[in-house]
Amino acid sequence: MFIGHFAVAYAAKRLAPRSSLGTLFFAAQFLDLLWPLLVLAGVERLSLAPPGAGFPLVFEHYPWSHSLLFALLWSVVVSGVYWGLKRDRGAALVVGALVLSHWFLDLVVHLPDLPLWPGGAVLLGFGLWNTPFVALAIEFALLAAGVTLYLSATRPERRAGTWGTWFLIAFLALVQLGNTLGPPPPSPIAVAWTAMAMWLLVLLGGWTDGARR
Repeated sequence: MFIGHFAVAYAAKRLAPRSSLGTLFFAAQFLDLLWPLLVLAGVERLSLAPPGAGFPLVFEHYPWSHSLLFALLWSVVVSGVYWGLKRDRGAALVVGALVLSHWFLDLVVHLPDLPLWPGGAVLLGFGLWNTPFVALAIEFALLAAGVTLYLSATRPERRAGTWGTWFLIAFLALVQLGNTLGPPPPSPIAVAWTAMAMWLLVLLGGWTDGARR
């Protein structure tokens, strides 16, 4: 799942109107922002699937970023930090829910590789990545719904609030198409470094949202 996470963040703006979209992006993608750091540090592992295997990545070991238990713990931590900074209980709950939503959205598309807790033998995933066009349709449907809710809850204050918003939406869509239809990545480390670029999307989300009321 990629743009589905951003879609939920767009939709959450209606529930947390004083929160920056950048913050909501950060919360919705927190597990995937943490994951490449752990991979590059050697704490979590992934590998490339054999040619012709379908989905090109094998998530071998990522319990600290992507187990259900730690998704719940991270949601509490991020929500607590947000509340400590902003003292906005409702928005803090939304931020925490976004962090946890990541695991359940991943559950829909991932192969059975999502652990319930570190060291647990049960691995879950409905495997829609094996039917990429179905997964792609779901992602774009979520993006359309999330963006519609976001646009109905905000209006541009400056020109950047219009063209910047649509540029970001188009960019997210293109990245999703590239992820689904493009060639397999050259190496696991390249995947981790590329995933680090999502921090830029957090910044872009905050910038475009700052030009809207």
